Amino acid sequence: MGKGIVYLVGAGPGDPKLITIRGLECIRACDVIVYDRLASPRLLRELKPGAEKVYVGKLPDRHTMKQEDINRLLVDLALQGKVVTRLKGGDPTIFGRVGEEAELLYDNGVEFEIVPGITSAIAVPAYAGIPVTHRDLASSLSIITGHESPEKLDRSIHWDKVTNATGTLIFLMGVSKIGYISEQLIKHGKPPETPVALIRWGTRVEQETLVGTLETIEGIVKAANFQPPAVIVVGEVVKQRRKLQWAERRPLFGTRVLVTRARAQSSELADQIEALGGEACEFPVIEMREPEDSAKLEAALTDAESYDWLMFTSVNGVEYFFKWLKRFGIDIRRFHRARIAAVGPKTAEALENRSLTIDVLPVIFQAEGLLDSLTDALVPGQRVLLPRGDLGRDILPRELAGKGLDPVEIDVYETVIADNQDEDTLELLREGKIDIITFASSSSVTNLFIVLRRMGIEDPAALLKGSAIACIGPVTAETAMNAGLEVSIQPNDSTLDALVAAVAAYRLEARLK
Repeated sequence: MGKGIVYLVGAGPGDPKLITIRGLECIRACDVIVYDRLASPRLLRELKPGAEKVYVGKLPDRHTMKQEDINRLLVDLALQGKVVTRLKGGDPTIFGRVGEEAELLYDNGVEFEIVPGITSAIAVPAYAGIPVTHRDLASSLSIITGHESPEKLDRSIHWDKVTNATGTLIFLMGVSKIGYISEQLIKHGKPPETPVALIRWGTRVEQETLVGTLETIEGIVKAANFQPPAVIVVGEVVKQRRKLQWAERRPLFGTRVLVTRARAQSSELADQIEALGGEACEFPVIEMREPEDSAKLEAALTDAESYDWLMFTSVNGVEYFFKWLKRFGIDIRRFHRARIAAVGPKTAEALENRSLTIDVLPVIFQAEGLLDSLTDALVPGQRVLLPRGDLGRDILPRELAGKGLDPVEIDVYETVIADNQDEDTLELLREGKIDIITFASSSSVTNLFIVLRRMGIEDPAALLKGSAIACIGPVTAETAMNAGLEVSIQPNDSTLDALVAAVAAYRLEARLK
């Protein structure tokens, strides 16, 4: 068996999108990931199937694994021929002890690569609106550990030299020592009125910032019961925060939103949430798959020339419709007699992306709206093809049949309960750390309850009551309310864009109260 390789990767400061491209490649390629608590758990979703996860994180009051044991673990895994990614918060070369890990790998003849990460020393202040350098205020900076005891700090830090050596001082891991750090800086020449900022969990949804001076900051920290981890910034650049605190001004700053859509679809909603400063916590409870029995599908699609209408009620319906056409070798031009109707702008967009022109797009984005828009165009005897999912509502085919038309329903996809939900997300729900739960369909409501019960939650409605419920439209909202949930957010238009806008407006209103 050949030797493996170890990638010593910096995960960045906390926001999973701040990892480097190379770092992400190493996560996706590894057989084993060895990670700590400062690396975002969302990055673990990038692992390939079957990859092993080993947690070696450290807490202020205890260590899961000693550093010497971590070093040995990396060697042992690589000697087993495995590709190993050692994922560390921030940058591995800044107080990340990467030198110790790499040295033992070298001594054992194990190939390794150091992948830099964005250090919290610069990223966290930036997210708090504090540039660590400024042409008029600070042309240099020092990065200092604040984690040790006062005795060790005095041995490792030359306070008389550090205090005025650079314009900005950055202390990492020094919250519990803030009083002693301030005392030493004043003692060695820093003015008591020097601005100080502490940023806790910077770049994450929990980001919190305290501002004071060397003279006042210890009292402010104690009054707020401010806990680590945090970055401490000392210097005139802290004053820039008043104008530059861009992250806190985003509409969904500090908001964690649960996304229950299928994993293949959740990225669009998640991206919109995160663009507004929120954290999208993906917890897919539904999956789409092709029906096993395709005989009815093939028969209906092969009869393409007989249809007067093609009616699509979802993007999924469009996507799977064209998959089946390709599977059966059916040319779309065979539907030349059919006019096309779509429910919702996203469904219309999916059709237009295939160079199809929409004849009817209702103002109200649900089946009832489509029926109202079609009233003058429908003629008894017309044949209508309805490509949709197996859980589609029966109102559209029922009403069409009632008007004398011939609706042909085909299930181009099935909606099933998703497996392999994240236990970390369930823990966030238990701890009341999910601010808003979004539902983009009735099936996502129903399946969330099923999934939670499978995970041991006897009363899902009680668990979810600590979060605001956001539903994409009235049908989904009715399902949620029937399940015992109180719906707080519902947009006027049943679209993802409108749902996100309604969530942002809700949070803004809550802040103003």
